[in-house]
Amino acid sequence: MSTNLTAESPADAPLPSGDGKNRGKAEGGGLLGLVLEGLRRNMRQYGMLIALGLIVALFTVWTGGDLLLPRNVSNLVLQNSYILILAIGMMLVIISGHIDLSVGSLTACVGAVAAVLMVQHHVAWPIAVVLCLVLGAAAGAMQGFFIAYLGIPSFIVTLAGMLLFRGVTEIVLKGQTLGPFPKGLQTISNGFLPEFGPDSNYHNLTLLLGFVLITFVIIQEVRDRRRQQEFALEVPPAKLFALKLIALVAAALTVTLMLASYKGAPVVLLILAILVVGFGYVMRNAVVGRHVYAIGGNLPAAKLSGVRDKKVTFLVFLNMGMLAALAGLIFAARFNAASPKAGTNFELEAIAAAFIGGASMSGGVGTVLGAIIGGLVLGVLNNGMNLVGVGTDWQQVIKGLVLLAAVGFDVWNKRKVGS
Repeated sequence: MSTNLTAESPADAPLPSGDGKNRGKAEGGGLLGLVLEGLRRNMRQYGMLIALGLIVALFTVWTGGDLLLPRNVSNLVLQNSYILILAIGMMLVIISGHIDLSVGSLTACVGAVAAVLMVQHHVAWPIAVVLCLVLGAAAGAMQGFFIAYLGIPSFIVTLAGMLLFRGVTEIVLKGQTLGPFPKGLQTISNGFLPEFGPDSNYHNLTLLLGFVLITFVIIQEVRDRRRQQEFALEVPPAKLFALKLIALVAAALTVTLMLASYKGAPVVLLILAILVVGFGYVMRNAVVGRHVYAIGGNLPAAKLSGVRDKKVTFLVFLNMGMLAALAGLIFAARFNAASPKAGTNFELEAIAAAFIGGASMSGGVGTVLGAIIGGLVLGVLNNGMNLVGVGTDWQQVIKGLVLLAAVGFDVWNKRKVGS
């Protein structure tokens, strides 16, 4: 999995060729100097990652270690899975220079339709899931058409969509909660990967997948470094690169062992991993991914370069609708019922996760992994404050301040780079 946190530069961002003097000072200061210099040059990439680590450390101490209990780590994944899925799609929308206010209502609408299909009409849950994903894609495509081809601002279109989908949810459910869902669908949202192999104190399949992930991360990082060297780009010193690999491996191994010591990895975590790897690859390597960055970064220049901006915008919102449908299915299955009030403020959580994870208000900046990190910052804040008994009123205040600080950091960083 790629560990890049911005569109402009990879995590192994080359040092500017004209700043060799500063780099020499950093090297002269030993490993600590290299680390500090690397952090200074890549503060935008690593800022929220460092913030996440500090938040985890703070609540680990504050809760007496309860935050990092294996059971609580699994709950963190299950409780925030649907927000993380929405954050991936929202990151793409924001990178393209737009916003989507309808995703919370669309998740509720899809959950309501799923409940009617499976509970009232007894449609097999795999068929119902496919139909709901198609419904979400159609809803996203409808909004994308108005935005891309009719030129209506995304704020207005998705605001109308928020009202429309919420009203449809109320009509479909007739103001009532509907459930329960089939066991198969509940397993996707609340279940864990099956056991296999000899009996041990750990979940064998989770250990295997964790080691595969660690191997993939190492290979990807080494490959990225070699690619930069082949193009004669400067890369961080070998010591700093090795330290980065050790930190990544240690983090992945710690999470793997925590999950494996409880019930194993949740099924929804595997879905998230597939989405992160898939969308991360598309945004970094595929033509359509580069076009999304292009239209968000400089639309006139993208048009002159031959980018089909209307088609790309249409696809971005179609994708957002499908991910909102997936999040709606997972949320409804987790609580085993569809509710007219489901999805309330989900759009705000997803937008906050994207901005905290490094997205820019002006578009053209951000990564899929950054959206996940932003979502985890919010998730750990929510979980940690619940564990220590912070009231919901103060929770909203604290999350608002975190969002304001993240956007303020983005503005400050731009001004610093510009100067």
